[in-house]
Amino acid sequence: MSRPTGATINQQALRHNLAVVRQAAPHSRVWSVVKANAYGHGIARVWHSLAETDGFALLNMEEAILLREQGWKKPILLLEGFFHADDLALIDRYRLTTSVHSNWQIQALAKAQLSAPVDVYVKINSGMNRLGFRPELAQAAWQKLRSLLNVGEMTLMAHFADAENPQGLVEPMKRVALAAEGLDCPRSLSNSAATLWHPQAHFDWVRPGIILYGASPSGDWQDIASTGLQPVMTLSSEIIGIQQLSAGDGVGYGYRYHAGASQRIGIVACGYADGYPRHAPTGTPVSVDGIRTQTLGAISMDMMMIDLEPCPQAGIGSKVELWGNAVKIDDVAKAAGTVGYELMCALAPRVPVEVI
Repeated sequence: MSRPTGATINQQALRHNLAVVRQAAPHSRVWSVVKANAYGHGIARVWHSLAETDGFALLNMEEAILLREQGWKKPILLLEGFFHADDLALIDRYRLTTSVHSNWQIQALAKAQLSAPVDVYVKINSGMNRLGFRPELAQAAWQKLRSLLNVGEMTLMAHFADAENPQGLVEPMKRVALAAEGLDCPRSLSNSAATLWHPQAHFDWVRPGIILYGASPSGDWQDIASTGLQPVMTLSSEIIGIQQLSAGDGVGYGYRYHAGASQRIGIVACGYADGYPRHAPTGTPVSVDGIRTQTLGAISMDMMMIDLEPCPQAGIGSKVELWGNAVKIDDVAKAAGTVGYELMCALAPRVPVEVI
């Protein structure tokens, strides 16, 4: 590896975080959410580390097939269901569980030629108004599905828009209760936030995503600091250049930073083409040889500039952590006005990844 930028994926942290989930929801089974290529971590790299889960939940048929072909035998849930009626042939072949959120999907299931019934998750619109049947229409959809020979086990499913808020589940849970009235059925409602903070919503299956990778569903690391969750991905690089600034000197494209006095800065081999947020402002935290400092000026395609005044020992080749254990990905995301989810998913293909 000639360029020093790279990412590491910590397998032990993944296993540990799954154990934290089980402690938080001890009476529920776990769908480990590995959508978006395992939140940028690489589904082929990480699924073995999560093999103690009860099932994997994802979006892409290709990722589901990859898991099956690599030997995963337990359940796989398609969170958005199938997108075309023809997809049911693959769902049948690979024995996948599909969500159902629209009447056209019910009709497609009724017409499909399947070798055996498929399990379905009936999605309820909890008020988020993305996918799902409105509560007053859910019973009819449920009964239609229940009457089909192509449908096996059925589970009621919903998603929460504001589970980070202590009151964020009050109205959604009322809508779910209305949809489930009179139904004796398993339920899967809890995302990461509900898994950690709302045990009344755990029911039969929880669906943790971001917390498996060691970041906060609220975007604030302090909200999960006491849980024991560990960061899984570390993005790091090295200092490849040093500049000594005089008062008034500008830094980077557009001179978005000017030195107020004599200042020593480092140039780091990492930029937005590696997945670091281009809009991260001056002051975004980084760590140099374990000492916390900050970015200066605009993030370039391949480089960034950082303040070396807090770490005078730093020089060419000094190790820089962009996010990981010393600098939480949530802190970088907050400084850049985004969320840790986006930064994980944005890790660029050109960045070498080592699994440790």
